[in-house]
Amino acid sequence: MKYLTGLLTAIMMVAILATASVVRAEDKKWTHVTIATEGAFRPWNFTKADGSLDGYEIELIKYLCDHMKVECTTVIQPFDGMIPALNAGKFDAIISGMSATAKREEVIAFSDSYGTTGQTFATLKDSPLVDLPMKGQVFSLATDEAGAVKALKELEPMLKGKTIGVQTASIAATFLDKYLKGIADIREYKTTEQHDLDLKAGRVDLIMASMAYLSTAAAKPGNEDMTVTGPRFQGGLLGRGSSVGLRKDDTQLKAMFNDAIAAAKADGTIAKLSQKWFGFDVTPK
Repeated sequence: MKYLTGLLTAIMMVAILATASVVRAEDKKWTHVTIATEGAFRPWNFTKADGSLDGYEIELIKYLCDHMKVECTTVIQPFDGMIPALNAGKFDAIISGMSATAKREEVIAFSDSYGTTGQTFATLKDSPLVDLPMKGQVFSLATDEAGAVKALKELEPMLKGKTIGVQTASIAATFLDKYLKGIADIREYKTTEQHDLDLKAGRVDLIMASMAYLSTAAAKPGNEDMTVTGPRFQGGLLGRGSSVGLRKDDTQLKAMFNDAIAAAKADGTIAKLSQKWFGFDVTPK
């Protein structure tokens, strides 16, 4: 009898402690958030000559953290290792031009989107690919994948045997692997800046990245020979736009970011920062 009483008491204590642990996890008061960014994806985020960070997301981080009333520390992390490092607890959130895709949502959670520009191509002005058809046209993989595939089929004869540079672990790399694998040679780079350099050096014929990144890169001093070309693609496997990456268990932090992003949309902050850094509005519709 004593044994049974003791066993029941022990079971009740374990249940109470487990419940308390869940409550503590759910009721965690966030006062400090460590945010990872790449620091090499202009104009979303980049590192200035003095080592400080700047860009659309860097300014947005300040707004979001002020709205959430938390202290934030921003750290630089290579893009291809961000998701494993987040889940390993090295930081609390990712704000680095990372699109919320179904594949990524298998391992992490995402906030609502704070910007979307689509993916497109860039080449050199003296390249035979400078006049790729459908320049500026937007094709949605979410609402009209057949139309997007038809557009790509029209591009195939011009892209066959060409080399396309892309950042590894990016949504553009996923896009190229699915739709142009076997047509063009896909060469991956650790950063977008690296494939820009190889484009200028003639080691790749095209590069693919977000419209916002490529239009900004082409406007940089020294990149006068670079130009955007061809159609733009969005939705589907390209995701629903750049969003805050979070651990799945951090539901309260996700709600805090969603509230802050909603406020930034409502008061025009995202539209204002969009015009400053991209020259067009990237506010998700």
